[in-house]
Amino acid sequence: MTFDMNDAQPQMNGELIADGSFAKVTMTLRRGGADGDSEIDRGLLKASNAPGSNVKMLDAEFTVTEGPYARRKFWQMFTVSGGKVDDGGVSIGWKISKGSFRAMIDSALGLDPKDMSETAKAKRVLRGLADLAGITFVAWITVEPSNDARYGDSNKLGRVVLPAEPEWRRVMDGEVVPPAPGTRSRPKPAVTAVAKPAWNQGAVQGAGPSTAASTPAPPAPAKPASTGPAWLNS
Repeated sequence: MTFDMNDAQPQMNGELIADGSFAKVTMTLRRGGADGDSEIDRGLLKASNAPGSNVKMLDAEFTVTEGPYARRKFWQMFTVSGGKVDDGGVSIGWKISKGSFRAMIDSALGLDPKDMSETAKAKRVLRGLADLAGITFVAWITVEPSNDARYGDSNKLGRVVLPAEPEWRRVMDGEVVPPAPGTRSRPKPAVTAVAKPAWNQGAVQGAGPSTAASTPAPPAPAKPASTGPAWLNS
């Protein structure tokens, strides 16, 4: 058997999505092996590998669906449990993540965040976090500077764009919206020494240097639940 590489797509150059870009993105979930509280979230979460940490996270992959950055991807973790807690004992990280997830639903469905009618409230109820797999919404994408000289900067979900914002309608209508960069300053690198490249540390003889980005190869996305909420299947 032979493998014809002539029709392969050109390799990606690793260029980031421009800071402050508005784009429609689809979120898929990458299984981490740790159980969530819901039956459909078994094996979905990822436990922190920090010593003594009790944090569990949702490992999300975002894919731009259309526009100049179509098919480009970026990744982000959302705390689901553990870590610092508020005065009521609730995980602060989870409260932040929960707000983002609600915003994703509102953006995906065009719901007014102030709409607390029974119909709107029902659409925000999930059987588990696995129900979020496949949700498509409008995102404001930022560039997060690396504080480690061994790694490059990365794209992150700056925030979810809601229906009341003018950019939401324009993106939903397929218009290319000019970026609105943030004002965050680049932190000083914590590490100045450049590590020896991985391909030069016991690489297979005859193999060339790796062209992969600093982000590890992502595991397979979690499969969406067989049935889900109406807003996801509509």
